[in-house]
Order: sequence, then structure tokens, then C-alpha cells
Amino acid sequence: MNSFRHFHRFLALFVICAAAQAAQPTAPASVPARPVSAAASPVLPTDFAGWQMKGPVISSSDPAVADATDAAVLKEYGFERLEKASYTRDDGRAVAIKAAVFADASGAYGAFTYYYAPEMREETIGAGAAFSNNRVLFYQGNVLVDAVFDRMSVMSAAQMRVLAGLLPQAEGNKRNPPSLPTYLPKRPSQVTLEKSTTKYILGPVTLDRVGSPLPNSMVDFKSGAEVVIAKYGVNAGDSTLMLIEYPTPQIAAAQLRQIDASHQVTQQQPGVATIVDVGPFFDTRTGPIIVIAAGPLSKSEARSLMSSISYDADVTWNENTYVTKKDNLANFLFNAIVLCGIVVGLALVAGVAFGGLRLLIKRFFPDSLFDRREAVEFISLHLEDEGHATHRKR
Repeated sequence: MNSFRHFHRFLALFVICAAAQAAQPTAPASVPARPVSAAASPVLPTDFAGWQMKGPVISSSDPAVADATDAAVLKEYGFERLEKASYTRDDGRAVAIKAAVFADASGAYGAFTYYYAPEMREETIGAGAAFSNNRVLFYQGNVLVDAVFDRMSVMSAAQMRVLAGLLPQAEGNKRNPPSLPTYLPKRPSQVTLEKSTTKYILGPVTLDRVGSPLPNSMVDFKSGAEVVIAKYGVNAGDSTLMLIEYPTPQIAAAQLRQIDASHQVTQQQPGVATIVDVGPFFDTRTGPIIVIAAGPLSKSEARSLMSSISYDADVTWNENTYVTKKDNLANFLFNAIVLCGIVVGLALVAGVAFGGLRLLIKRFFPDSLFDRREAVEFISLHLEDEGHATHRKR
């Protein structure tokens, strides 16, 4: 009887589970793009500066949807998700906008420099922008925006500025751009910085695609290296300035020794990475940054480039000690010293005031208050005189 009861319970539980499983919606057989998390806030607004969104927003966390050719590059820059949408205006114009969200502003800036083509011209939109024909490329915080208009107008740049102001921003330090590109000399003597040639690199795939005087094995991105490359015009052509920043000066010094050892290798040996043949090659180090100048440049031109780069350490200490002013011994000692100084000062002021008042009264009112002779009387017992008198009587 008990076995029959257990069998009925098991059968009822099986029927309930089967019904719950059948009630769940089935997933589609094929998904063209991986959807983003439901908790992710939208990036593109429904309208801005007279533009109205047309149709749904296409979202994906697959970098191949953003760029099938350079998906690996986007991964190195910390790609997180993409939003695509179309907008129209009442005058019939249309624009297709892609907004790529990266882990931080360094990734968005790096992707911007990667897609910044030589034929593009600079524009003032967001943190940095460039345009060519009907295409506008700009980044703001950790978001990179690529907009393609069917027809440009004189107000297109202003409308994109409005869009840049509506983009969500990353939190904390993620919104700060990288500091390494700021060390590039803007106007060094004897050489000229070529526009649109600055490339900020965070991985070996990107380094190979932009071209570098060093192979990616000599950079060692696994140690946390960051690279920026720029072209400078010299008398004999274009030279390359490469900055590699490591987490510590010790890592940079060790890596520089390996670069110098490879540069001295005259013949390539199996398994040994050597410097790419780019002509004259100069290198040095400043703090955690390795500076490399390569190409058809003279020693004086190389010296002019590298001498204008100087690393300045900016050390801040913002850790909370959890010690209030009441519990701080140094603060107590300081306040005690200040209190003693105040008391001594008050005593000095009171003494000077009393003495000065007495002198003034003595000068203008002599024998009136402090110097009255009848008030200055001494009681004398004359004990010595009385003893002598007693001795004489005897």
C-alpha cells in the first residue's frame, strides 16, 4: 500500500514538471546576433536635434556585428556592445548611426584612432571627431559613434554635438582618456607631426595591422603594455615615433634591454625576434615609457623627438585612514601648541597693557594713585635696636 502511494506522488510530480516545461517559450533555432544584457541602459536616444528614430534599435554584444573584418581589434579595445538605429527628419533626410560601447574611454579613443583615416578632417564633436564626405566619426567617454548621412548639411556637425551630449557616460575612472598620447610632442623642432597618424594600441592584432617598427612579441602586451604610434615628417621622409608604457619602470628597463639585444642581431636566427628593418633606429627610456624613433631620420632629428618626451610621475594618496580629527594625535598636539601660543599672547598683551596704563597714570597724574607716599608705609619692629637697649640696661 505504501509503495502504491509513493508511485502516485511520483507520477503527479512528473506531470507538474512536464506541464511547467511545456509552458516555457522555446528559443529560436538561429540567432543572428547575441543580444545584450537586459540590464544595459540604452545608448542611442529616441530623438535629438530634430531627428526621430525610425524602427527598432538593433543591439548586439558580438564585435563581428559591428565590424566583421576588425572584430579582433574591437575585442582588444574592450568592446562590450553595439547599438544601430536609423533616424529621419521632416525634410526627408536620413542618417544611420552605430554606437559602440567599450569598457572605458581608453578603448573608445583607441578605436577612434584606428578608424581615423588619412582622408578625414578634424571636427569639434564630443572628445574628438573626424569626418569625410557623408560620414562623421566621433567618441565621447566610452562610446564611439559612426554616423552616415544620406545628405550632409551645414547643421550636421551641430546636430552631432547634441547627440554627443545625450550619450551616457561611464562611471569613475572609466571615463578618463589614456594619458600616454599626451606625451607625444606636438610641435618639436626639425620635425612635424602628421595629422591623423596617431594610433593608440592595446593588443598585438592592432599593432600588426597599423604597422610598427617592433614586432608584437617585443612589446609584450601580456605585461600590461600600452602603445601609441605617430608619424613625423623629416627631411628625408616620414619617420615613426613609438611610445610603449609599462606598469613599472623596472618592466620597461628589462624590456628595453631585450629590444637593444635584438637590435644588435645582424642575422635573424630561428626563434629569435629581431627589429623590423625600418632604417635608422633609436631608443631610450623615461620612467615606465620606452621611446623609439625609427625611419629615415638623422641623429639630430631623433634627438629632437626623443628629448621632448619626459615622464613626470604624478603620485596621489587617497586611501581613507578612518581616523577623525578627534582621534588624530597630531591634530591634538597642533591644537595644544596653538592654545599655548594664544595664552602666552594674551598674557603679553595684558602685561603690556597694565604696565603702559600705570606709566601713563604716573606721568599725567603723579602722586595720585600708585605713587602716594602716605599709602606706602612699612611696619618695622626695630628688634635690633630694642635688644641693644636691654643689654645696656644690664
